[in-house]
Amino acid sequence: MFTGLIESVGEIIGRAETPGGVRLHVGCALGGGLGLGDSVAVNGVCLTVISFDPRGFAADVGPETMRVTTLGGLKENDLVNLERPLRADSRLGGHFVQGHVDAVGRIEHLKAEADFQWLTVRFPEHLAPYLIPKGSIAVDGISLTVADLRDDSFVVQVVPFTMAHTNLQRARDGDAVNLECDMVGKYVARAAALAARAIR
Repeated sequence: MFTGLIESVGEIIGRAETPGGVRLHVGCALGGGLGLGDSVAVNGVCLTVISFDPRGFAADVGPETMRVTTLGGLKENDLVNLERPLRADSRLGGHFVQGHVDAVGRIEHLKAEADFQWLTVRFPEHLAPYLIPKGSIAVDGISLTVADLRDDSFVVQVVPFTMAHTNLQRARDGDAVNLECDMVGKYVARAAALAARAIR
């Protein structure tokens, strides 16, 4: 379980094809504090550490993850958002993020207003039931608040600190991003769907 508060921005320093997937080598400051088998959210995707050293770590991306996230398209020098799992004795500053991406969205527009940025993201139609105004959404693992919701896109405001300390510092219109909707909303939607079936 993660919070959507990014600990560090890493850089892809190596990529190797594997049967059905890819092995990513991530350069970052977290390497010395990791262990084999640890979980790390990479752009909002929960991955397992298979090797590490003070310079960073490596993780395998499997076929299903390649299909449903942006990780298969990462290349050397790309920046990635990193977060280690939430400790049981830690404050929850963002929202509950599982690291299980629901869909890939696309940045439609990034507009500056003073020091802030308005980020518009287009999302697939099947995510619509899980999004609400002022609700939480994880974009590449970043916990953000939906400021405006449209039929096929949402708008979030990004504060200067987040722009400077996440991969959004290099974001461009048209970029693909991993989206994970609020877990609570997904359970509510599922319960409502089952209840509707029961009363038919």
